[in-house]
Amino acid sequence: MQIADHLKSLEEHLLDPTVRRDSETVASYLADDFLEFGGSGRVFDKAAILEDLAKEFQDEPPRPASLLSDFKTRELAPNVILATYKATRRNAAGEPIGQSLRSSIWTHVNGQWQITFHQGTPIPATQNPPATRK
Repeated sequence: MQIADHLKSLEEHLLDPTVRRDSETVASYLADDFLEFGGSGRVFDKAAILEDLAKEFQDEPPRPASLLSDFKTRELAPNVILATYKATRRNAAGEPIGQSLRSSIWTHVNGQWQITFHQGTPIPATQNPPATRK
């Protein structure tokens, strides 16, 4: 399996509500020095993410996992990969309810890929897709 395919699979797992309810599994994906800049503007470390996820699912009804598109990777250094993609959140009926641009830095440590940094930026519903330079 290609590294990009493997990292996409890991990102999909982390966006799956069933996985997100399992703090041990989520903790295994996050490096101890994990840092996230959330779409809300808040900053999270590993402990804060695990605490926030536990609260998030207390009242949230089940919904399908977010869909990933435009997934790309870029090697930053040996064993350090930047992954970027668009995530589409869905409601319980599977209808799109929001999108965000996301980036994660994955590091391969002791035979396992872990996220050391993540950022999610909401895409306003009225925004056109960003232009790409050619």
